[in-house]
Amino acid sequence: MSGVRLAVWGDPIDHSKSPLLHAAAYRALGLDWEYGRRQVDAGSFPAAIHGLDDSWRGLSLTMPLKEQAFRVAKTHDRHAELTGAVNTLLLGESFAGFNTDVGGIIDAFAEHDVRSASRARILGAGATAASALVAVAEMGAQHVDVRARRPERALPMQSLGERLGVEVAVNGFADPVAAVDVTVATLPGGAMLDTAAAFATDGGTLLDVAYAPWPSTLAAAWPNEQVISGVAMLLHQAVRQVRVFVHGDPADELEDEAGVLAAMRTALTHPAQH
Repeated sequence: MSGVRLAVWGDPIDHSKSPLLHAAAYRALGLDWEYGRRQVDAGSFPAAIHGLDDSWRGLSLTMPLKEQAFRVAKTHDRHAELTGAVNTLLLGESFAGFNTDVGGIIDAFAEHDVRSASRARILGAGATAASALVAVAEMGAQHVDVRARRPERALPMQSLGERLGVEVAVNGFADPVAAVDVTVATLPGGAMLDTAAAFATDGGTLLDVAYAPWPSTLAAAWPNEQVISGVAMLLHQAVRQVRVFVHGDPADELEDEAGVLAAMRTALTHPAQH
């Protein structure tokens, strides 16, 4: 063994497909690195992060740790700085924080030939919603409709929109709906939504970041050809995480990245083979 260790942390964590994806990537790259998972909640995060030894190279962070990871990072990439959320920590003498969710959303849309949008809708108001706002802004969106069960929770999205030069309207789920080019749903998996049919009408292409259970309430209401599962975002943000762990830069492509991506995709669709 090389002694290099990585893991995904969060709560809950048993459902995470990150160990499958990362193990496949390092195997394809010829790296004998260990990637595991650990259930860590917000209260135990500080002790857990400071208890790591020098064998640890990096961490992937999921709910509810992205904001805490931002706070422990000494440096942040632009996407992390904009969103206040870190889903990737490169460890060492100091912690470097990255947000690969933004690029994962953009790449998931691009994989389905959606590369631009002028109007977008985001469902949800958490850390992933902020990443979605940055992503659609980079795709060219000028008008974004943010929907939340409690609209007051989404008000910081308007401030972020101002920084991005994007007009952000905050509404409740039951408010009237106008046509958009893309919809990004950042709601928890299994969330029930009475207004799913209304959002599906002229909702453009849907990227639902949830992938279990599937189809989600939203995906079931949408035309099939206009639905992208959260597995696509998961895959592409993980590729960017691997770039961070290998090169220290989410924009620095891997050697034979197409082959690495294919291996990761196969691990998702045929996990028993790995």
